[in-house]
Amino acid sequence: MKNLYIYFILLCICLVSCTKKTDPPTNLQCEYLDNPLGIDSHSPRFTWKIAQTELSQSAYQIMVSTDSVKLSNSKAEIWDSGKIDSDSCLISYKGQPLQPFTKYYWKVTIWNEESNQSKPSDISSFETGLMTSKNWQGKWISDSQSIDYKPTFYFRKDININKDKVVKSARAYITAAGLYELSVNGLKAGDRMLDPMYTRFDKRNLYSTLDITSLLQSGDNTFGVILGNGWYNHQSTAVWDFDKAHWRNRPRFLVNIKINYKDGTTDTIVSDSTWRIHESPIIFNSIYTAEHYDARKEIENWNMPDLNTTDWQTAVVVDAPSKLITSQQLHPIRVTERLEPVKVDKKNDTCYVFSFAKNIAGIIEIRVQGDKDTELRIKHTERLYADGRADMSNIDVHYRPTDNSDPFQTDIFILKGGGVKETFSPKFNYKGFQYVEVTSSKPIDLNKGSITALEMHSDVPQIGSIKSSNPTLNKIWEATNNSYLSNLFGYPTDCPQREKNGWTGDSHIAIETGLYSFDAITIYEKWMNDFKDEQKSNGVLPSIVPTHGWGYDWGNGPDWTSAVAIIPWQIYLFYGDSHLLRNMYGNIKLYVDHITSISPHGTTDWGLGDWVPVKTVSNKELTSSLYYYKDVTILANAAKIFGKKRDHEHYTRLAHKIRNAINKKFLNTETGIYCSGSQTELAAPLYWGVVPEKVKSKVAGNLYKKVEEDNFHIDTGILGAKALLNALSENGYAEAAYTIAAQETYPSWGWWIVNGATTLYENWNIDAENDISMNHIMFGDINAWMYRALGGLFPDENKAGFKHIQLRPNFVKALNRFEAKHTSPYGEIISSWKRTDKQILYHLVIPANSSATLYLPENIEGEKTIQLSAGVYDLELREIKK
Repeated sequence: MKNLYIYFILLCICLVSCTKKTDPPTNLQCEYLDNPLGIDSHSPRFTWKIAQTELSQSAYQIMVSTDSVKLSNSKAEIWDSGKIDSDSCLISYKGQPLQPFTKYYWKVTIWNEESNQSKPSDISSFETGLMTSKNWQGKWISDSQSIDYKPTFYFRKDININKDKVVKSARAYITAAGLYELSVNGLKAGDRMLDPMYTRFDKRNLYSTLDITSLLQSGDNTFGVILGNGWYNHQSTAVWDFDKAHWRNRPRFLVNIKINYKDGTTDTIVSDSTWRIHESPIIFNSIYTAEHYDARKEIENWNMPDLNTTDWQTAVVVDAPSKLITSQQLHPIRVTERLEPVKVDKKNDTCYVFSFAKNIAGIIEIRVQGDKDTELRIKHTERLYADGRADMSNIDVHYRPTDNSDPFQTDIFILKGGGVKETFSPKFNYKGFQYVEVTSSKPIDLNKGSITALEMHSDVPQIGSIKSSNPTLNKIWEATNNSYLSNLFGYPTDCPQREKNGWTGDSHIAIETGLYSFDAITIYEKWMNDFKDEQKSNGVLPSIVPTHGWGYDWGNGPDWTSAVAIIPWQIYLFYGDSHLLRNMYGNIKLYVDHITSISPHGTTDWGLGDWVPVKTVSNKELTSSLYYYKDVTILANAAKIFGKKRDHEHYTRLAHKIRNAINKKFLNTETGIYCSGSQTELAAPLYWGVVPEKVKSKVAGNLYKKVEEDNFHIDTGILGAKALLNALSENGYAEAAYTIAAQETYPSWGWWIVNGATTLYENWNIDAENDISMNHIMFGDINAWMYRALGGLFPDENKAGFKHIQLRPNFVKALNRFEAKHTSPYGEIISSWKRTDKQILYHLVIPANSSATLYLPENIEGEKTIQLSAGVYDLELREIKK
């Protein structure tokens, strides 16, 4: 091995002797959540990780009980799997039928590769919810106003808990059409924001399970609910016509509050006509525009016991929005960071402009003292005019106000006065912004301590990171993550300000960027159910999901709506979990069959094409046909995984037909040029794998020449941007790909960064006249490229979930250091390298229970393919001198 200039030093892993006890499993999760409440699945999934001190797992035993004490003594009356010979760390429950409203405890024991048994894991838990719609009690309730009535209402219910009773546990199971905030005795229940998540309301409603045990007290208790419109009762106007949704109605909710006492008895409080209602200070709320709050209408202690409610009305029983209520099992939206202003610019006594360090999605909290009736208008923007005032001209393009009562991204706060400091923060809205302009109808005194920005998004755990010796590359990675999270609100969106739509194209382009850095499976599993609810019987999907009907006639097609296939496939690759792919198999098949029915010759022109290109417009039929090909190959692979032999054979033949049709129509085999030879037209066929092997090097060479002609700058739209860097890196031109990625002049990601971007933009041209949102994710695959091309981290579809890792790093000369980390289902993978004067020092961590194949690039001396087992390695590599 020394003759090959490759030195392996095993640092941290020692082979375990026969007498050593193996360490217990850790990171136990049920349905990819920690100790979740409200599980509705009859066969929930269990996952765990084994300690890095082990090499592999040879067997496991899962034990489940309703009694944690018994379980600690290894007594499992619900399920004892016994010792199962398997290296899998993903197992579905197979015990006795699970009962609703029940807390279950579980633990895992494993055996290592030498059959040494571990100590049991720590005990984890999950709690079932209603499990079936038959278990819901009570009625959906609302107020009696019309859909156009702007103020929202307080709802309250008083109960008394006998002083002789001791509460053991209490849960609120609550669903709403619209949005809700639940309180108990004046305190908000939980820290969720904008709950429940947006769905196709006439098809599916989601409920949450909230632990309210600590909020209850002996004696009198009050439950309070405030409802928001959300997407259900869209009162603002925009080009997407959500105000015309056929489901649109007055917000409503259904709640079952179950109180369990230590004496074994229970009480259930439900929503019905005994709840009392009163108009609230929220005089208008729109998920799309803003929230208006009139503090003069506040009722002190409205959600506390001992309030005189003689002037309150009774709630109205209303129809259920849909027949299906399912548990919302995903990471909720939360406030994830509080940002103080970095600057406040006082324009005059009635106008202040606050600047924050980064562009975010979220809301503000303002603290102010002023005269009664003073009206504050709180405008949120991504940029400022030259005079320092708030400029929203780049984000109000799709806003179509009917009058001036609903200004875009502008909260309205009317003070009650009285010489006290008043606080306002929206409950039922979020915005995209970096700057906040506050104008008031009367003079007020504001300072840096007057406003806090509350960053919000689906609170998915971070599981990956990138660090390099290039500060601009690091900032691109951070900005991409900021945009990804800014557009994750229970479903992936395109931007947090002007649309908030679940554009299918943006989402599948950024799926790998998301999965390398964040544990987001719960969000995508929820969103794929939305696809099920939106798909027409002929297989057609809309370009935005969810939708009220917009998007079936524009913007859809394989280049966008391939999300139905690409996302389940990527979830399978990253997690090794086929559940979502199996769940969506019929939907993918229906969609593919529709494209086939309108594309008899194997190519299709259905789609939007390479959206927002720099200057060159690429052939739309080529890009759409490539995504059609990808969908069919995914379907063929899925059929093979699920043992559907006939489907596998059929769709494999169809994939060959499409591939041949693409090459016959668009490829000049003599020149190695597709279509006109644009960056997208050369990169996309390489990336999606349709280029014949005999001309692949010629096509790749032509792509290199093309980017060289463009002075190593990008000239693509969003489809080409995903393909370009990967096509170059995977075909011998990693140095060129890095040069493009690290550019700091127009057009490039770095051009945005050097011009102050903290998020990704919608257009390469920062001075463009349209398509100029400053927080879009559609050019966001660059982060995934960093993990793949520079870190070399690729999942292996034959051993998915990084059970086997394909390591294909490129040690580009312009970087001195690079590190990629990703926590896979088996543990943390680290690929880290740095240059010295004579060599490249390559640090690798292969997590326990997995393995890797290292493919070294051609410019490295020695063996090119090396098999690695779990362990920690340092490699000393030498480059070939030319």
